[in-house]
Amino acid sequence: MSAPTVSRLLRHASRTVARQHIHLCLPRTYVPRIAVQQAIGNPSKLFSTSRCAPAGLMPDTSEPQPPHNESAIPAARTLVATEISNEEYHEHADRFMDALNERAEQLQEEREDVEVEYSAGVLSLTFPPNGTYVINKQPPNKQIWLSSPISGPKRYDWVLVGEGHHEKEGGGSGDWIYLRDGSGLAELLRREVGLSVDLEGVEEDTRKPSVDPAE
Repeated sequence: MSAPTVSRLLRHASRTVARQHIHLCLPRTYVPRIAVQQAIGNPSKLFSTSRCAPAGLMPDTSEPQPPHNESAIPAARTLVATEISNEEYHEHADRFMDALNERAEQLQEEREDVEVEYSAGVLSLTFPPNGTYVINKQPPNKQIWLSSPISGPKRYDWVLVGEGHHEKEGGGSGDWIYLRDGSGLAELLRREVGLSVDLEGVEEDTRKPSVDPAE
């Protein structure tokens, strides 16, 4: 084979190989070398992230509103003792204590282990297994005091409820109330001992005029 023939064959083979190389490289994406070097030096540049700022913590965001709590209890109304005279105090207190003593004696008849003693405005009630309750009048303070083996000592004031600007005078109902939490004395005795004192009936008797028998 002559030299010119060999030369032509070599040139043809070189062109064929070059075309195949270009065909294989076309689908690949060209990445500049400097970009690859920067990515290797700082891998975080390969990822794009966004930070979500919590509401209320950034200067340009509003303060988050607290969740709505449907079980929230509204603030209790401030209770104050009703201004009454000494005569009115003894009238309300004596009728309550008499009604309480009557119910306690009924309970004593039903249970042999219950003991009741009432004298000079002091009622002592022994009620197993709770213990002994002492309920007594306190004329200097116009209060009724309670000593309970379960809930401790409490002082109750006479509070007239419902007699306001839109009610006629004398139309309210009264109760002996513990001003710190608004609970009633009759309510506590009903819950702890089971004694039910009808305050409405007691006060109805209080408002009735006394009728002296004719001589």
